[in-house]
Amino acid sequence: MKKFVLAAIAGTVAGVVATTQIAGPLIAQEANRNSSVYEQLDLFGDIFERIRSEYVEEVDEADLIEAAINGMLTSLDPHSSYLSPDDASDMQVQTRGEFGGLGIEVTQEEGFVKVVSPMDGTPADEAGMEAGDFITHVDGQSVLGLTLNDAVDMMRGPVGSEIIVTVVREGVDEPFDVSIIRDTIKLTAVRTRVEGNTVVLRVTTFNEQTYPNLEEGLKEAVAEAGGPDAVNGFVLDLRNNPGGLLNQAIRVSDAFLDAGEIVSTRGRDPQDGDRFNATEGDLAEGKPMVVLINGGSASASEIVAGALQDHRRAIVIGEKSFGKGSVQSVMPLRGDGAMRLTTARYYTPSGRSIQALGVSPDIVVAQPPRQPEVEEDEDATARSRFEADLRGSLENDSLSEDERRQIEDERAKAEAAAELRLEDYQLAYAIDILKGLSALGPEE
Repeated sequence: MKKFVLAAIAGTVAGVVATTQIAGPLIAQEANRNSSVYEQLDLFGDIFERIRSEYVEEVDEADLIEAAINGMLTSLDPHSSYLSPDDASDMQVQTRGEFGGLGIEVTQEEGFVKVVSPMDGTPADEAGMEAGDFITHVDGQSVLGLTLNDAVDMMRGPVGSEIIVTVVREGVDEPFDVSIIRDTIKLTAVRTRVEGNTVVLRVTTFNEQTYPNLEEGLKEAVAEAGGPDAVNGFVLDLRNNPGGLLNQAIRVSDAFLDAGEIVSTRGRDPQDGDRFNATEGDLAEGKPMVVLINGGSASASEIVAGALQDHRRAIVIGEKSFGKGSVQSVMPLRGDGAMRLTTARYYTPSGRSIQALGVSPDIVVAQPPRQPEVEEDEDATARSRFEADLRGSLENDSLSEDERRQIEDERAKAEAAAELRLEDYQLAYAIDILKGLSALGPEE
């Protein structure tokens, strides 16, 4: 018994020694790390004092500290930043769907401001700005070297005032200027319309209005089309949609899914991850769907496109999306400011990250560039002659008046579809896909 007790005591002593030998260096490393951090903070204080006392002009201490905070955040990634009290207030207004500005979502790349997407019906959209454009100058002043917030501040101004932005666009040899008149931006989150037997849902942004607008607009469009049985499918148009609120992306995805995962988020700590699942109920009642995306579809748009694609609920058509697969949390700070910090990545139901890769469409369809309008030569576009145009041609006596009217209606729809191809080729392609699926009939 004594030997057992002694052995146990000896083992305990050995364990204490071993623990001390391991923990000692770890504690020392932590102490050295803290010491280094404090030294760096002291260095910051020295530089701050030197600037305040010796810079060639008097400086505002609050502006210096704000610039240092913003520099620290923007060094992390393009989407982390400091929001001044005014910026934080503006962002809250934007999520409600009405604000002043140009109507473009921007990011920063290679030192310049890059347009993620122009928003439908806004001054930037009407002026011809396109996703992927680089803004190099604002009213003749270079934005190179500025933070994104500073560049955005340069573009702000009174409603009704003019701004000249210098744009570099892929495929255009020389930079060119675009004149934009600032206006109050009132975003309609979802616009719906009926094209033939197809309901088109154009989602421009993900703000607090998005899901309610979608639900209401879809029901109205289905009724306009003649009821669910008259609808051959739905087009969810997410082109040039820069994203927005995560919860709205989840609700829009859930609107067309009965079950399964919609999206998951994973932060630095695996325990901080979240999974969001669909609930029963499909607003489209199982009808075929096409999702349209392009290089201006980002963030929340990619969540929706990725979820519907992974669940094989929709065919994704268009061009590769922007590739913003990170989640930003907005954290209030003292003094009414806020910090926008990247805290997680999001993943589609199949477990793929979209970060820097984007969503690849099932069918790649490029949108032809806008062509300048030209006057048509009447002689060159002379109408073809048909049998019915010939003098003395026989009448078709096999059709009733109703059948003849139906053929004429179908011909009118086909001509309208042909006009749509000239106006919006990608949308026309999506509608043709749904027509084809409808012609095949339901699966047995």
